[in-house]
Amino acid sequence: GIKWMSSLEAKFEDAKDKKPTAEKLERLRREKINRFRNKHRISVQGTDLPDPVATFDQLQKEYKVHPKIMENIQASGFRVPTPIQMQAIPVMLHGRELLASAPTGSGKTLAFCIPLLTHLKQPRNKGFRALIISPTRELASQTHRELVKLAEGTGFRIHMIHKAAEAAKKFGPKSSKKF
Repeated sequence: GIKWMSSLEAKFEDAKDKKPTAEKLERLRREKINRFRNKHRISVQGTDLPDPVATFDQLQKEYKVHPKIMENIQASGFRVPTPIQMQAIPVMLHGRELLASAPTGSGKTLAFCIPLLTHLKQPRNKGFRALIISPTRELASQTHRELVKLAEGTGFRIHMIHKAAEAAKKFGPKSSKKF
């Protein structure tokens, strides 16, 4: 049937519909995040993914990244995260598994080093607590160099082992059993 109402009632009815519901707000937030991802050419798959970050400052506010690490990021000249960092860092800080692909020079090393140091929280005298395996010595050197810069002043000890014999000399003959 036809619903008859005055223009005053119609305005009141329209105002009632304008009240944002939780679903509507969530949909708008999702749309905003999707526009952000599209703008930065970030493609993601999975469920319940954390939102990307637009600035490094968000990492400290939302994820409590160590202030010294944040200082080292700024000192290294990084102002704005790259697209891989925008999405990968929050995913890893949420303890989620990640398979990421990005071009050379896009910031992948920093994207996994920040969550690694954040999860370790602080240095401890408990042997090796994290291991990064690299396919080439060159990549291992680059990762080592970046981690040393990032962890400067935090007390973390960063080592690169590329020969088992050298590792035994450096960390003791029983190091392979201990670690």
